[in-house]
Amino acid sequence: MNGFWLKAIAHLNAVGREPYAWLAALWSFILGKRLRARTRFDALLGATPQAYRLWLLDEPVPPVDLSASVPVVVLVEAGEGDKETLRCATGQGVPAFAIRDGAFDDAVDCIDWSGRPWFMLLSAGDHLHDNAIAAYRDAASKTGAAVIYADDDLIDRRGRRHSPHFKPSWNAELHHHFDYLAGACMVRINADDLAQAISSNGAGSGWAAALLAAALASDGPPPVRIPHVLHHRRKREDPVVPHKLESLSAPLPKVTVIVPTRNRLDLLSTCIGGLERTEYPDFEVIIVDNGSDDPATLAWLANLDNRRFRVLRDDGAFNFSRLNNRAAQIAGGDVLCLLNNDIEIVDTGWLTAMVQQALRPEVGAVGAQLLYPDGRIQHAGVVLGICGGAAHAHRFLWPDDTGYFRRHALPQFVSAVTAACLVVRRSCFEAVGGLDEERFAVAFNDVDFCMRLNARGWQSLYEPRAMLIHHESVSRGFDRDPVGVARFAAELEALKKLWGTGDFTKDVDPFHHPQLSRYSELFAVRAGGD
Repeated sequence: MNGFWLKAIAHLNAVGREPYAWLAALWSFILGKRLRARTRFDALLGATPQAYRLWLLDEPVPPVDLSASVPVVVLVEAGEGDKETLRCATGQGVPAFAIRDGAFDDAVDCIDWSGRPWFMLLSAGDHLHDNAIAAYRDAASKTGAAVIYADDDLIDRRGRRHSPHFKPSWNAELHHHFDYLAGACMVRINADDLAQAISSNGAGSGWAAALLAAALASDGPPPVRIPHVLHHRRKREDPVVPHKLESLSAPLPKVTVIVPTRNRLDLLSTCIGGLERTEYPDFEVIIVDNGSDDPATLAWLANLDNRRFRVLRDDGAFNFSRLNNRAAQIAGGDVLCLLNNDIEIVDTGWLTAMVQQALRPEVGAVGAQLLYPDGRIQHAGVVLGICGGAAHAHRFLWPDDTGYFRRHALPQFVSAVTAACLVVRRSCFEAVGGLDEERFAVAFNDVDFCMRLNARGWQSLYEPRAMLIHHESVSRGFDRDPVGVARFAAELEALKKLWGTGDFTKDVDPFHHPQLSRYSELFAVRAGGD
């Protein structure tokens, strides 16, 4: 079936699944709002069974250097279909062994350790792309890493491919909860590691996990991704959604919570009420009053308990970066929490969970899972490059949805998080000069801030076990006046210039993937036309 009919069927499928959303996308297209229409259509079409079939019509071929002569040995977990898997490997010119009782000895005897071989660890019944070994050899010849991995999909009994997993670049935090390497990787280990795996696991399935763990524990560069589907698998491991963060034994530091506001006592009182119920040993709150003139709001602010709450008055034009920077200068906490006044706190342990993550030396900004008032996800980390700028990942999913391999429910490193609820060590905040008041007064200041932290080795982290409700933009409204539109355009241009988000020829976000749509927040497959 050609692409035209596949795409037509995909549209019919989308209409059947979500007719109102499809009509909204069509209406945007008719009105000439092509970017909005594209984002809506890509999300709808990416969720259809035809999306991957469309992608397969133009599947990119992995670039390989056939001169690379890296030695590779394939080890296959014994079971149904292992002979097919062995044939796939030997057909590409490498030795392959099914690991069953006694077979480890046969494999070890045939290995030439002088060549420092790589070991590809496969499950019975899995198939390899025709260029898989060549692609792995090419990658191995260019890295000092001990682990190389690739994308994979599933195959049914008739060999039809479906359910692709386009994986992020190495994400140690995500891998802790979701082993996306197992069964689709190649590792470099020594004879002692192999012997230990044999003695500890025999012919059981644990040997592959032991070898992968040994390779991950080795010194050297982090695992390397080959962004191509090289494995066609019978099954995969599912992610494990964590429900509780282990408590630290060390005492938690003092936190300064910074809440910019202007009038809207209904929102502010809800936010502050949630802070009063928050279970955290030591925190203060600085409310930055940006020119409130509502008598009820002013009276309420004047009556706050000044032992915990301070009010900092700023009557200048709204500049989110300046408001937070001014408060940070007088903060008494070792940790800062930037918090919008339209955040509703429903979980008393949210701050503890975020601070524990922010105290890790390799972590910079920590963001929470934010929900719309109707319960759908508003923020689950930020992805760079969406529509040429940046956007909230997994927006409009329900928290219990499967989504994209449950990514919205798993702690993980991300490129950025929203400053609507952001926790960071004060020393990190000051080291990068806080938020950029000149270029990002309102929009993208959080993205730029996170990227500057990342560049210093303090990686942004998304923590879904801290869940709050965000009444997004209720207090300020949306910019529809010419001045606001011009300001947003200038800030978007600054983001593109500084961080390359407008370059659609590059993989600008390492935790996304070049084969996922740059027009969808839902990690939708590029279903033709991109």
